[in-house]
Amino acid sequence: MKYILIIIFLPLFCGITTKAVAQQAGVKTNLAGWATASANLGLEIGLSQKSTLDMYGSFNPFQFGNGKRWKHWFVQPEYRYWLCNKFQGHFFGGHAHGGQYNIGGFNGGMKILGTDMRKLKDTRYQGWFVGAGISYGYAWILGRHWNLEAEIGLGYSYTRYDRFRCTGCGKKIEENRPHHYVGLTKAAINLVYLF
Repeated sequence: MKYILIIIFLPLFCGITTKAVAQQAGVKTNLAGWATASANLGLEIGLSQKSTLDMYGSFNPFQFGNGKRWKHWFVQPEYRYWLCNKFQGHFFGGHAHGGQYNIGGFNGGMKILGTDMRKLKDTRYQGWFVGAGISYGYAWILGRHWNLEAEIGLGYSYTRYDRFRCTGCGKKIEENRPHHYVGLTKAAINLVYLF
C-alpha cells in the first residue's frame, strides 16, 4: 500500500509536466527585475541529475525624475537542489550575494525587521553589501526549451553606507555606517531558455 501511495503522489509532488530531456544549461532573466528597470541575466548549469549552479547578476544605472535613484549592481550565485530532476518542479537553494547601491527618493512607507524604509523618502544611501540566504522555488515547463520559474529567498545582508541629506545633493550626514539586514534577499519570476 505504501508503494502505491508513493507511485500516485510522487508525480503530483514533482509537477505534472513534460519531462525536460537532456537539458544541461539555461539562460534566464528575472521579469520582476525588469519591472524596476533593472537589466539582469542569469546562467544556470547542471552539476548532476538533481543539482545546478545558478549565476545571476543585475544592473541599474538609471536615475528617475524628482531625484529618485535605484542605481545598483549585484551578483548572486546560488546552488540549487531539485526534488525531482534539474530544471523541473520544486527546488531549494542556498545563495550568496554582493554588490553596490545608490538609492533614495522613494517612499518605502514601513519598517521591516529593523530596516526603516521610510528614510528613503528624504535621504540617499550609497554603499556596498554582502550576504547569504536560502530560497525555495518551482519551475514550470512551458515547452521543449522554455521554462517559467518562481522563487523566493530569505537571508542576511551586511552593508556599509554613506547617507546624504537629500536625494540630489552631495551633503554627507553619515559616513561608513554599518547596517545588518534580515529579510527578503531574493524574489524572482524567471523566464528561462534551456539548451
